[in-house]
Amino acid sequence: MATTEKNILNRLYFVAGCMFLFALGVGFKLMDIQFVDGEYYKELAEERTYRNFKIPANRGNLYDANGSLLATSVPKYDIRFDAVTVSDKNFEKNIGPLSEELGKYFGRPSTYYSQKLRAARANHQRYLLIAKNLGYSDYLKFKSFPMFELGAYKGGLIVEQRTVREHPLGKMGERTVGYERKDEEGYYTRVGLEGAFGNYLRGIDGRRLKQKISKGQWKPISDNNEVEPKDGYDVISTIDVNIQDIAHHALLKQLEYFEADHGTVVVMETATGEIKAMANLGRTSEGTYFEKRNYAVYESHEPGSTFKLMAMVAALEDKVIDTSQVVDTENGVVRFYGRAVRDSHHGGYGKISAARAFELSSNTAFTKLITEGYKNDPSRFVDRLYDMGLNKKIGLDINGEGQPRIPHPNDKNWSGLSLPWMAFGYGVSLTPLQILTFYNAIANNGVMVKPHFIKEVKEWDKTIVKMDTEIMNPEVCSPATAKKVRKMMENVVLRGTAANIYTPNFSMAGKTGTCQTEYWIEPGRYIASFSGYFPADNPKYSCIVVIHKPKRSKGYYGNIVAAPVFKSIAQKIYTDTPIMDELPGLDIKNENVEKDFQKYYSKVQNEKILMPDVTGMPAMDAISLLENLGFKVALNGKGKVRSQSVAAGREIKKDQELKVKLNLS
Repeated sequence: MATTEKNILNRLYFVAGCMFLFALGVGFKLMDIQFVDGEYYKELAEERTYRNFKIPANRGNLYDANGSLLATSVPKYDIRFDAVTVSDKNFEKNIGPLSEELGKYFGRPSTYYSQKLRAARANHQRYLLIAKNLGYSDYLKFKSFPMFELGAYKGGLIVEQRTVREHPLGKMGERTVGYERKDEEGYYTRVGLEGAFGNYLRGIDGRRLKQKISKGQWKPISDNNEVEPKDGYDVISTIDVNIQDIAHHALLKQLEYFEADHGTVVVMETATGEIKAMANLGRTSEGTYFEKRNYAVYESHEPGSTFKLMAMVAALEDKVIDTSQVVDTENGVVRFYGRAVRDSHHGGYGKISAARAFELSSNTAFTKLITEGYKNDPSRFVDRLYDMGLNKKIGLDINGEGQPRIPHPNDKNWSGLSLPWMAFGYGVSLTPLQILTFYNAIANNGVMVKPHFIKEVKEWDKTIVKMDTEIMNPEVCSPATAKKVRKMMENVVLRGTAANIYTPNFSMAGKTGTCQTEYWIEPGRYIASFSGYFPADNPKYSCIVVIHKPKRSKGYYGNIVAAPVFKSIAQKIYTDTPIMDELPGLDIKNENVEKDFQKYYSKVQNEKILMPDVTGMPAMDAISLLENLGFKVALNGKGKVRSQSVAAGREIKKDQELKVKLNLS
C-alpha cells in the first residue's frame, strides 16, 4: 500500500515538474517575443494589416510641334462603399437622398440603389462597387452626394484612382508615339517617343496607406496620400499632326490599291532634321492595315536604285567619272562573271551620259561606270561610302534602329560581283530613315543633320531641356558635287523615271528605286521606293516612301507605286502651307487726313458721356463696359446686376466711382 502511494506521489511530482518546465518555456518565449523579437512581430502584424501602395505619377503630356496632344494621362476613379463604417444615424438619414442621386446619374430607379445599399449593410460588405472609370468631373460629383460627402469614415466613401494613357490620334502614328510598359519583374518595354523619352515623361510615384479588410481586399485609410505623386515633364515633339495625317492617308491609299505587304513614309525638315511625320503600316490577314512595326527605323533592306545617289556622289567626289562622261548601255544587258545586269527598259538606252544614266536609272550604265572607275581599287569606293557615314547607325533616340551593311573588300564574303552589284543598290542594306538622312544632306548642300523627334522638354512654361539641331557630318560631299546631283534629281522628275509625277505647280526632286526581294519566290517580289525633297530649288522638306511587296499584276516599279505617294504628300503640304509674298507697309501721311482726325479727336474728348443702364447684365459684361467708360467699379454679390449707384442717363465724370449690386443667383 505504501509502495503504491509512493508511486502515485512520484508521478504527481513528475507531472508537476513537466508543467513547471512548460510554464518556464512559455514564459521564456513570451519574454523573447516581448523584448527580443517583439518589434519584428509587430512590424509583421502591421504589414499584414496595413500596407503602402504605389500611386503612379501622371506621365507628362506628349505634344506635336504645334501644341496638339499626341499622348496624355487621364485620371480614372472607381467609387466603392464601406457599408460597415457608417453609423446607423448617418446611414438612415442619407440612404434615401443618396439613392435618388445614384438613380439620376445611372438612369435607374432609386429603390434599386436603396435595396442594394441596405443589402450591403446587412451583409457587412466593406467594398461595394458603386461606379467604375469615372472622369474627374464625375468623381467630384460623386464626392458631393449625400453620405459620400461625409468622407471615408463617416460616409463610407472609398475612392480608388488610377491613370490611363490616351492617344488622341488613335491608331494614326501609333508606333511613332509608342508606349512604355513595365512587367511584373520590373523590366521595361520601350517603343517610339513614349519609350525614348520616358525618363522625362515618367514622373515620380506617390504612396498611399491602405488597410486590409475582409476577403483579402485593401481599403484606403484616408482620402489623402502619404507621399503625393509628382507628375512627369511635358515633351514637345517635332511631329506635325497635319503632315502626319497627310502622310498616313497617302500611304494607306496606295497600300490598299496595290495590296502591298507593308510600307513606310518619313517626312523630315531639311535644315533642322526635325521629323515631321513618320507613318508605318502593315497588312493584316483580313487585308486591313495598322501601325504594326516601325519599319522606318528598324527595317534594314536592300535599297535598289535609290542607292545610285550614294554611288554617284562617291564617284564624283573621287573624280573617277564626270556627269558628261558617255557610257554604252549595250542593249540593256551586261554580264559580270556570268551574271546578267539588266535595265528595266528593254533594249537599253544606247550611249548616254552619266547624268542621263542617273535620270533614267540605268543599271547597266551604273555597273559599268563604277566598276571601270574602281576596278583597280574597290576599297577606295567603299571607303568613300564609309567617310559619308553610310556604314554607321544614326544613333536615334528611338530604340530598335536597324544595322546598316556596306560590304568591304577585306570581308571574307567579298567577291567579284560585290562592286558591280553595289553600284545599283544590291548587296548593301540600309533603313528608310538612314537613306533619307543622306538624301536630306544633299538637299542641305552637303550638311548631314541628325534626325530628331523632340523640340524641348517643359515643366509648365519652364523649359527643362531644349533640343538643338545636331550636325553629324558638316560635309558629306563638296558643294559642287551636291549641286550636280541635285540637278540630276530634279531632272528625274522633269524628264526621267519619275516624270509621271511632274507638275508645273511646284517643283520636286528625287530618285526612284525598285529592288527585287525574296529572289527564291516565283514570280519575284519587289520593294518600290522614292526618296527626295521639295521644293527642288529651295528644299524645305525631304521625304522617303518605301512600299514592300506590292501586287505584281498592279505594278511594282518605284515610279508607279511609291512616287505618287511622295507627290501627294508634297502637294498637300504646299496646299496647306502656301508661300505668301509680303508687301512692305506704306508710311504715307496726308496732312488733310491728319487735321480731320485731330478735329474729330478733340470733339470726342469734349462730348458728354451718359451712364448706361447695366441692370440685368451679367457681372463680367457690366464690368467690361463700365471700366472702358472710365469708372472705378466696386462689386457686391454675384450673378447679374441688380442695381447701380449712378442712375442711367446721368453724365459720367472721369474716374468716378460706381457701386454695383448683384443678385445672389
